[in-house]
Amino acid sequence: MTLMSRIKNVLEPLKSPSITELKNALLQLNMTLDDLTDLPEPTEGKPYNRKLLFKNEEVELLVMNWSQLECAPHDHGHSHGWIQVVSGTSLNSIYEMKGKGLPTELFHQYHQQGKYFFAPKKSIHKMKASNNTEMVTLHLYSPPITGMIVYDLEKCAACVVSDDCGAWWPDEQYQKLKEIKIKREQS
Repeated sequence: MTLMSRIKNVLEPLKSPSITELKNALLQLNMTLDDLTDLPEPTEGKPYNRKLLFKNEEVELLVMNWSQLECAPHDHGHSHGWIQVVSGTSLNSIYEMKGKGLPTELFHQYHQQGKYFFAPKKSIHKMKASNNTEMVTLHLYSPPITGMIVYDLEKCAACVVSDDCGAWWPDEQYQKLKEIKIKREQS
């Protein structure tokens, strides 16, 4: 059975999958680096390059090949999902949003190769490859991500990005669906 057949067999039957059903689907796929041929090389100046492996109205499956740059803090719109570290080590920073200010970092976690971690709806996080590892991650979201918000903590701004933009401040004007200026909270 080809990889694409395996992916379709596991993901096509999913209908409004629960958190557990999503993780079970990722576990059932049991994908390794050997399965993920023709990975896109990370783009110069970007934290990762991604390849869409599967998408329907219920779920999307992406593979990401990371550079040594970190992505911007971001949410996943109205989606939740699971992230599998296929190779390398991920440094995942979790943020908290209080009021209408900027998100503040609460803590960070390291996830080694083979680990899975959950990304809840509306949670804010950022990722990067840790310890100069070559990191590849697999992401399964439901529903497919739309309306992702990316934060630029230095500019005190947030931006709802188009679906073709990654977790970084958009380079192209058309990728900025809505830009939001945020007032820095006084501490």
